[in-house]
Amino acid sequence: MEKINKQPLTLIYPVPAFMVSCGKSENEFNIISIAWTGTICSTPPMCYISIRKERYSYPIIKRNMEFVINYTTKELIYAMDWCGRNSGSNYNKFKEMNLTPVKGTLVDCPVIQESPVNIECKVKDIISLGSHDMFIAEVVHIQASERYINPKSGTIQIQNNELIAYSQGNYLELGKIIEQAGFSITNKQ
Repeated sequence: MEKINKQPLTLIYPVPAFMVSCGKSENEFNIISIAWTGTICSTPPMCYISIRKERYSYPIIKRNMEFVINYTTKELIYAMDWCGRNSGSNYNKFKEMNLTPVKGTLVDCPVIQESPVNIECKVKDIISLGSHDMFIAEVVHIQASERYINPKSGTIQIQNNELIAYSQGNYLELGKIIEQAGFSITNKQ
């Protein structure tokens, strides 16, 4: 297979596209669209989000040291894209997108009621990386819509959420399960 050499760039795609909510008081509530996020530890459960310092949400999250990762579905894609293209310094994004801010269970910032899964996070560290700073956080609570919970196992059925991902300027639909983890061992040929 022939290969072409390329300059270094961010090419680990697709990545999830989420709305991250922040702010302690209603006058600073904001939503930022985030694609640079992921899991970094299982025990304790930890994740990260990476944000440019010039973004309106950056000082809000840095000051309050908490945020909520809100799953974005096909139904919420317009709101997620709009929130990523407009600044909270100019708009109340909750009002503009008809989203409902509800106080988190273990964080003071709002969860987005319309999102099927809300991951409440408390920042443990901030690492300066260059264009973005990485906010490393512990997951302290999860709220999930009942309709997405498997009644037998209690697990969140991610494939039923019509989740979206971001890849090089495009949004992709996710959800089709192709195999279960460990299938290479349990289904030996």
